Amino acid sequence: MDTAELSGSIQERSRWIAIARGTEPADLVLKGGKVVSVFTDEVFPADVAISGGHVVGLGEYNGVEEVDVSGQFVLPGFIDGHCHIESSKLDVDEFARAVLRCGTTAVVVDPHEMANVLGVAGIEYVLERSEGIPLDVFVMIPSCVPASPFETAFGPLEATEFGPLLEHPRVLGIGEMMNYPAVIGAEDAVLEKLALTNWERIDGHAPVVSGRELNAYLVAGPATDHECTTLAEALEKRRLGMWVMIREASMIRNLQDLLPLVRSHGTENTLFVTDDREADTLLHEGHMNAMVRNAVAAGLDVSQAVKLASLNVARCHGLTRVGAVAPGYVADLCVMPDLTEFWPCLVLKRGRVVVEDGRAASFAAPSSQRPVRHTVHLPEASAIDLSLASGRDGMVQAAVVDLVSDQVVTGHGIATMKASEGVIQADPDQNIAKLAVVERHHASGRVGKGLVRGFGLRKGAFASTVAHDAHNVVVVGVDDLDMRQAVIRLGEMGGGLVVVEDGRVLGEMALPIAGLMSDRDANTVDRGIRELEANLCDLGVDVATPFMYLSFLALSVIPALRVTDQGIVDVERFAIIPLETEGA
Repeated sequence: MDTAELSGSIQERSRWIAIARGTEPADLVLKGGKVVSVFTDEVFPADVAISGGHVVGLGEYNGVEEVDVSGQFVLPGFIDGHCHIESSKLDVDEFARAVLRCGTTAVVVDPHEMANVLGVAGIEYVLERSEGIPLDVFVMIPSCVPASPFETAFGPLEATEFGPLLEHPRVLGIGEMMNYPAVIGAEDAVLEKLALTNWERIDGHAPVVSGRELNAYLVAGPATDHECTTLAEALEKRRLGMWVMIREASMIRNLQDLLPLVRSHGTENTLFVTDDREADTLLHEGHMNAMVRNAVAAGLDVSQAVKLASLNVARCHGLTRVGAVAPGYVADLCVMPDLTEFWPCLVLKRGRVVVEDGRAASFAAPSSQRPVRHTVHLPEASAIDLSLASGRDGMVQAAVVDLVSDQVVTGHGIATMKASEGVIQADPDQNIAKLAVVERHHASGRVGKGLVRGFGLRKGAFASTVAHDAHNVVVVGVDDLDMRQAVIRLGEMGGGLVVVEDGRVLGEMALPIAGLMSDRDANTVDRGIRELEANLCDLGVDVATPFMYLSFLALSVIPALRVTDQGIVDVERFAIIPLETEGA
């Protein structure tokens, strides 16, 4: 800091001190409200004095501008400690508008969806599109692109590409290290990445990893985990010093199962995250405010619930002077009419009103020159073979991906299927459909095929270019022709979601930005998803958020069974396995 900057800084701080003493008026005072303290687990009456984008005093204050918040509650703005903007299917600015109205003023994102499709350019797109908007978007560099050797992405993101990204002021560290077998096995390529941050500021991703293997994972640097699904798993990880990220996504719901961790052991090393929330969830249920609402409804103290969505998130990620309503803290604030619904009537970002009565103030969306469209590259239709070949006719035993309600994990099932003329067909009577993943980055024509049980689909097909993490085309159906038509249509659209029956497209929604995000507003995306879900309901699908379930079926680092463009992956064995089981 040069002399002029130092002088300016001292002058500004002197004014803050004068305001705090009460000898000068504040720029803005929120008058007559009650402050939710994340330090003492209490709610107390106090005016909130603001100057220079910071809180400078709590007590009785006067301001140049005063806002009467009598009978209302002042909370810190919420911070999402781990999420993927791409899962909302909204572009960065539209995502910001959706979550700001929920009281979220900062997010820590891992743009590994964009990185799998576009490499470094995808990460740069997120950084550029979030520059200067009234939502702080902090970035963790995707650590696993592709997530494993069993998925085909646009290309690998190597350690040599991390350096320039780590210099960006909003890049905090390295994102979720999903390739836990490589970490535990001390593979050089993985350790080279983790060493770049001196083994710190690394998000973890270690579902069901336990015992000595968990110890081995932790000494490599990962410090957080958002994949805990049971209290026992969360407790073991917190005992070893991990930050347990309690997740509540659109599909994956872990809040109720993990809240006992907080009730029994307090709020230390624990925080709330949303991970993957679709636009309809953001609009109708909310964002971090929904997690706080549900936690309080389940009996958690209000201040503790707020702390898990603010101060603890900041501390986990090393963000200073944010996450609390206190002197010297950034004035990212929410004003709530009640402490039950947690829908803010006022949201301030650095002391400026950005949401009032549920409406976000307008702001310009920064531009980006990154080429993010036209990313779906498929072979000729005749080269896309979706038939499920068998080495015999008659009844065969086959591996099946079993959906697990409200969870990203799947089961490794076995089913007796009928093979005719060397081909296995779907069996709606057993609730079993065909599942295929078509490589879409290099038009290789490679297709992985398997079976999935649990959607309820009785006819037709549905497909998406949102398929974690490599985001190839994933399609589920009971008819090969409908499945092929769905894949072809996604290629024509440049990516998105589609439902097909009898060769006819029943519904579709384009996602032209990397095949992951819409260029439309949140309400339009919400309507589109609801219409597609209604189409699927007509075809027999009886699970909530079916496209979210579909999007995780190719994720080769979550137990137990997945299908990628390379085949059927047994995640627990970390190996490609045949469709037909031994001894069939």
